[in-house]
Amino acid sequence: MQFTDLVPRASITLTRRGVAVMGEREARLLEAIERVHSIKDAAREAGISYRTAWGAIQVMERAFGRPVVESRAGGPGGGGTTLTAECEQLLRSYQETRRRLEGDLARAWGTGGGGNGARTPPAAT
Repeated sequence: MQFTDLVPRASITLTRRGVAVMGEREARLLEAIERVHSIKDAAREAGISYRTAWGAIQVMERAFGRPVVESRAGGPGGGGTTLTAECEQLLRSYQETRRRLEGDLARAWGTGGGGNGARTPPAAT
């Protein structure tokens, strides 16, 4: 049997004390906050509601016991939201782990990370 369109994918979820704290959705949200400096706009960009975004931020902050974002009120210079330094470091670590895992999966699957990643899986023995 040939499945030339199969591509291996894995997801990473960071947990703390049994609570899922950060996965793909949260990483997309944090990446968007870095780009647009707004939770509302970042939520839209990440494809989630503002309420869901705030809920995810609150779950992370409760799990870590500290803020993950810093917000400044508007005014002449405008307001904005940024990630805390610790959150930036966590996001970088998450992204690097994801990159490594994707490379390992590609090598294990036999695609070497090139092309479209599709291949015929090994025959069952």
